[in-house]
Amino acid sequence: MEYFSAACTVAGEVDTQDTNGLVSGAVERFPPQLYLRETPLTQTDAAIIEFAQATRAATDGDSLTLLHALMAALNREIAFDTDPTHAATTAAEAFSLRRGVCQDITHIFVAAVRALGVPARYVGGHFHRADGVISQEAGHAWAEAYVEDLGWVGFDPTNGICTTDAHVRVAVGLDYLGAAPVRGTRFGGSGETLTVAVRVDQARQQAQTQQ
Repeated sequence: MEYFSAACTVAGEVDTQDTNGLVSGAVERFPPQLYLRETPLTQTDAAIIEFAQATRAATDGDSLTLLHALMAALNREIAFDTDPTHAATTAAEAFSLRRGVCQDITHIFVAAVRALGVPARYVGGHFHRADGVISQEAGHAWAEAYVEDLGWVGFDPTNGICTTDAHVRVAVGLDYLGAAPVRGTRFGGSGETLTVAVRVDQARQQAQTQQ
C-alpha cells in the first residue's frame, strides 16, 4: 500500500487598521443585490425567519441598529461548540442545535439578514485574539452586511463585535464554500485525513532612534 502526503504552507504579514467595521478601499466586483442569493448552506427555514422578524419587531431603529441587534442576539443564543457541526452543516441545522463554530454562526447571521431583505456575505480570514492565544485550530469567519449610505459593514457574531484591526480579511463569498481558504478534489486512494494549524500573532517592530 502506498501513502502520499501533501502540505500547503502560507506565511505573511499584513497591515490592518480599525475602521469601526466599515469596509473601505475594497474592489467590489459585484453589486450588493447579488448577496441576497440563498445557497444550500445559508438557506433559511421557519425558525430563522421567525428569529429575524422577532428581532426586527423588537428593534426601534434603522438597518444598522437592527444588524447590531441580530449580532448580539446570536452571540447570546448560539453557544460556540466544535463537536456537533462540520463543514457541510447548514444554517438551519446549526440554529436548531443552538451550537456551532464561527462558520455556523456566520451562516445563521447571513441567512437571517438576507431574510430581512438586506444583502449579506460570508467573510473568511483570521482573528488576532486578545487573550494571547496564537496557535489556533482554524481560520475565522464573520459577515458583512450592506447598509445604505454606509456600504459594507463587518459583523462578527461569534465574538459579538463589529470588525476591528484584529480581523484579517482574506476572502468573501455567498457562504463558506465561496470563501474557503483551500479547496480541492482527491482521486483514488482509500481515505484521507486533514490537519490544520494556524498561528496569528502581532508583529513586533523595533524602533530605531537616530542621534
